[in-house]
Amino acid sequence: QVQLVESGGGLVQPGGSLRLSCAASGSLFNIYAMGWYRQAPGNLRELVATISSGGNTHYVDSVKGRFTISRDNAKNTVYLQMNSLKPEDTAVYTCAAVRTTSVVQTAASYNYWGQGTQVTVSS
Repeated sequence: QVQLVESGGGLVQPGGSLRLSCAASGSLFNIYAMGWYRQAPGNLRELVATISSGGNTHYVDSVKGRFTISRDNAKNTVYLQMNSLKPEDTAVYTCAAVRTTSVVQTAASYNYWGQGTQVTVSS
């Protein structure tokens, strides 16, 4: 069983930055694929970024060049650095995990989810 705990959300002005963290319990974190998803009110859950156990990354087009996903296997933590934030980035951000060496871009493939952290971009 893996538990995921997100942190780092908050209120930021447009153009600002935030770094989200997702700490995972348990062992063998290095063989888990990790993903960040977001959901705004009235919208469907949306993939933001994923990182494989080998460090391969994937981003949704709307965040490319602004967001960076990374992982520190020694700390069992995955990060989402968000720069140049826009009001449309406002959402609850949730991390997810699945034990695989593959790149995972489908929400249904993840079997562990955190509770989420609110990100609000507003002046």
